[in-house]
Amino acid sequence: MDETGGAERGTTERVLTLLGLLQQRQVWTGPELAGRLGVTSRTVRRDVERLRALGYQVHAGQGIGGGYRLGPGQDLPPLLLDDEEAIATAVSLLAGADSAVAGAGDAAIRALAKLDTVLPARLRHEVRALSGAVESFGGGRVPVDPEVLMTLARACRDEVEAGFDYPSGGRVGRRRVEPYRLVTSDRRWYLLAYDLDRDGWRSFRVDRMAAVAARTFRFRPRPAPDAAAYVQEGVASRAYPHQARFLLHAPAATVRAQVPASAAVVRERGSDRCELVSGAGSLDYVLMHVVALGHDFEVLDPPELGERCRELARRLASAGTVRPSG
Repeated sequence: MDETGGAERGTTERVLTLLGLLQQRQVWTGPELAGRLGVTSRTVRRDVERLRALGYQVHAGQGIGGGYRLGPGQDLPPLLLDDEEAIATAVSLLAGADSAVAGAGDAAIRALAKLDTVLPARLRHEVRALSGAVESFGGGRVPVDPEVLMTLARACRDEVEAGFDYPSGGRVGRRRVEPYRLVTSDRRWYLLAYDLDRDGWRSFRVDRMAAVAARTFRFRPRPAPDAAAYVQEGVASRAYPHQARFLLHAPAATVRAQVPASAAVVRERGSDRCELVSGAGSLDYVLMHVVALGHDFEVLDPPELGERCRELARRLASAGTVRPSG
C-alpha cells in the first residue's frame, strides 16, 4: 500500500514538473524532457497524455523544430511558479494595485488574494521587502499599505469580520464590520462593509484606516447594494452637507466624459438626457460646475436651488446690461 502511494506521489510530482517545464519555454523535444525528468521518452508521452486528460492543450510536432508545446485552452489552467516567479508576480500585482488603467487595480487585488492562498510563508518577507522598493509618480491613487489591502481582501474572500480604527466626528473609534468588497476610484481605495455597531452599510476610505485586523468570527453575507454604485454615490453626494439633482439635456456618455466619477453620479435618462447627482459644502458650488458643463439643464432637487438659479440669473442679466458711460 505504501509502495503504491509512493508511486502515485512520484507520478504526480513528475507530471507537475513536466507542466512547469512546458510553461517555461515554447517548445521542448521528447529527449530534452526525458533528460530533465530522468525518465524514458515513452514515459514522457504517457505523462503528456495525463496532462491532456486534465484539460491542458499539449501539442506534439514532428521533424525539425518539432516537439512538445503547451497551447492555450478554452479555460485558463493553473500556473506553476517557482519561488522567484511567485515573488515577481506578487510584487508586480502590488504595483498594479495602484495602476491608473481602468479596472487594473481591482484585478490585481483579486489576483493577489488568490495568490495569497498558495504563497509559502517563507516568501512573504521577500514580497514585502521588494514591494517597499516600488515607487510611482504622477496622479495615481492616494497611497495605502499593501498589507492592509491584503488583510481586507482576505477578509472579504473568507467572509470573516474585520476591525479597524477610523476617524469620525472629530474622534477616532474602533469599527467592527462585515467586509463585502474593495472598491477603487480614480484616486482612492474604499471598503464597502456592513457596520455592526451602526447596523447599516457604510463605505470607508482605506487610507484613513489604522490597526486593521481580520477577526475569527465568520458571517453569512447579507443582501448587499451594488458596491461600486454605493461607494460612488457616497463619495460624490452623501459625504457632503448639501446634495443636488439635475436633469441635463445631454447624453450620459458626454457628461461622464466631462465629470470625474468621484465628483458626480450620472444616470441615463433616455438617449439625449441624463440625471446628475452631486454634493458639496455649498449648493452654489455645485450649480457653478453644472453651468460650466455647457448644457441646458433643470433643477430636480432641492426646490430652493431653483430659486437660487432665478436669483443668479437676475444678477447675471444685470451684470450684462450695457449702461451709457458718463
